[in-house]
Amino acid sequence: MRDDSFSSLLPALFKVLAPLSLASVGGATAIYAPLQFAAVDSHQWISGREFLDLFAICRFLPGPSSLLGAMIAWKVAGLAGALVAMVALYLPSSALAYGVGMVWDRHRGKPWHTALERGVAPVAAGLVVAGVFALFQLSGGDVLTGSVIVGVAAVLTWRKKLHPFPLLIAGAVVFETAHLAGYLA
Repeated sequence: MRDDSFSSLLPALFKVLAPLSLASVGGATAIYAPLQFAAVDSHQWISGREFLDLFAICRFLPGPSSLLGAMIAWKVAGLAGALVAMVALYLPSSALAYGVGMVWDRHRGKPWHTALERGVAPVAAGLVVAGVFALFQLSGGDVLTGSVIVGVAAVLTWRKKLHPFPLLIAGAVVFETAHLAGYLA
């Protein structure tokens, strides 16, 4: 933690996470890149390695991907930080979803409705891809890491309902084998 005292940390966490809640179109994976930038690069609340570790833990745990924000907040501000993060991550997006849901079906079929639906999908996909690139860069960006990312993406494209646990174990085996073979330091 760089320059944030505890009294200013909780509002700072809310200020970072609440707008990300509204940007999590299609799920929390869309906010990994801006979350990484805010937590690691901008505020320096955690290191890149800590971000990757917390990301791996959150992918292993059941529950929403947005737990990553709560885990980061827990690490830097304890239980109070995690509670602030949960409110910041869930309240704005839930209120927006409720409000949009109230009027969305009423306007189905109108030209602006169709255009909006078609326009949001590629933006959400771009946010997810940016999150993948941010994680790749944090991991060092080597050939082995890139190969595992492509392999996991291929497997999950092929087997959409596969639980991530076997892939996490397979990744650990690949990297441990590379370490034992002297490929990794």
